[in-house]
Amino acid sequence: MKTLTLMIGLAVAATGVVAQAGEAMNDLEIAHTAYTAGQLDIRYAHLALAVSENDAVREFAQTMIRDHSAVNEAAGALIAELDVTPQDNALSQALIEGAAAKRTELASLAGAAFDCAYATNELGYHQVVNKTVAEDFIPVVTVEPLKALLGDALVTFRAHEAHAENMVSGLQCAG
Repeated sequence: MKTLTLMIGLAVAATGVVAQAGEAMNDLEIAHTAYTAGQLDIRYAHLALAVSENDAVREFAQTMIRDHSAVNEAAGALIAELDVTPQDNALSQALIEGAAAKRTELASLAGAAFDCAYATNELGYHQVVNKTVAEDFIPVVTVEPLKALLGDALVTFRAHEAHAENMVSGLQCAG
């Protein structure tokens, strides 16, 4: 699952979803990180729509844009309702940095090479994000509406993971 999955995994491991002082991420940091991850996936999807000619890849990319935009819009509405400001943090920054490198890598590809790299990245991305949301974010969130939003989003993101796995298989991407 290459560069981005490794970067996310290292970012999560390095922070352990824990700050340097040993304190767990707070709700505002978790909200920022979740929103950032969604925005990054939307950017990958726009790249896929610009580069890929494969119908399955394009349909998946459109699903990513629709679903991640909907979750981020719901998060934005919750943030406005609670009148809070999400907090940037080391994990969000690591995700952004890793995604920039991955986008550069993906943008250098075309055809089947792009399609497999995009599909494989999406599978790995969703595996890591889903594990992080389920095991590290939801258990520590203290604001119930945020916990519920993350739980609902996780259902959608698990479907994305299964869809990505099927796409990788259908494209016959090398492991």
